[in-house]
Amino acid sequence: MKAISLVEPKHFEYVDIDDPGKPGPGQALVRTDRMGICGTDLSGYLGKMPFFQYPRIPGHELGVEVLEVGDGVGNVIAGDRCSVEPYMNCGECYACRKRNTNCCASLNVIGVMVDGGLCERFLIRADKLHKSEKLSFEQLALVETLGIGCHATDRGAPAEGDHVLIIGAGPIGLATLEFTRLTGATITVMDMVESRLQFCRDTYGIQHTVQFKADGSEVEQMQAITDGDMYAVVTDATGNNHSMGSAVNYCAQTGSLVYVGITTQEISYPHPPVHKKELTIKASRNALPSDFGRIISLIEDGTINTDPWITHRTPFDGVVENFDSYTKPETGVIKAIIEVAS
Repeated sequence: MKAISLVEPKHFEYVDIDDPGKPGPGQALVRTDRMGICGTDLSGYLGKMPFFQYPRIPGHELGVEVLEVGDGVGNVIAGDRCSVEPYMNCGECYACRKRNTNCCASLNVIGVMVDGGLCERFLIRADKLHKSEKLSFEQLALVETLGIGCHATDRGAPAEGDHVLIIGAGPIGLATLEFTRLTGATITVMDMVESRLQFCRDTYGIQHTVQFKADGSEVEQMQAITDGDMYAVVTDATGNNHSMGSAVNYCAQTGSLVYVGITTQEISYPHPPVHKKELTIKASRNALPSDFGRIISLIEDGTINTDPWITHRTPFDGVVENFDSYTKPETGVIKAIIEVAS
């Protein structure tokens, strides 16, 4: 069976793997149709993702078709189109008992800690499948990315009328933007790449954008936008330790800072500004099961339009050749999709 393995950073190989066999109790056999490439995949490729282990078959943003189900499965049947919730949790640890399955103490994310969906077929727990009778495989492959932004927005909990700053206009930043706009907050987006900011203006009608230039001008712009108050919620989606350290400077008094991007580097900032403002600093990891159903419904009813997201596509046979280009912002990539099934 065909698959693609990330053998080590910057080194993909086409490989043959064993057929997964028939599904056992509680399992489903699925066929991968579409896979989204996200920041985790790019960081894994570049050797910058702390949870990534090599060699690894990537793939956790997936649109799949159910081929067969095992005993005891009642939520899906053969032929269903599904999005995959890729977080394999234990169900027993403190986090799971609190229903925070997104940060299970022994969490295995498929395509990151264990092999994922960049292959023809694989077995998965059926309870991790979220079906839709309306969405395309391509749309279903975007649900997990949107889930990251959904959960990050919930972690920051902006209220209507709040000024919210989203740092980083890649897929995770855009996913956060999608759900922040539903709260009625006033959004500012900051990025180093002007084309990404233009995308936010053109696609989402974002009036306030700031291009980061590291000369202090961004702070002046933010003060003007917020009448000097700065931001009730700041979400950093960059995964850049310097950006994450500077983000405390953009928070309002009693504001919240949410880290949804991840870095292997230390984050540093002086304590007095944090203490003086009585800031709340949070991490946001993955998404919750309920987020998947909510997102599927929002795409189905047109509240979220995924069409502008996908800027690049590659066939399965073109992944090795094309993947490196997706790490370069100058290519204009927002979201790339792998067409696993032709």
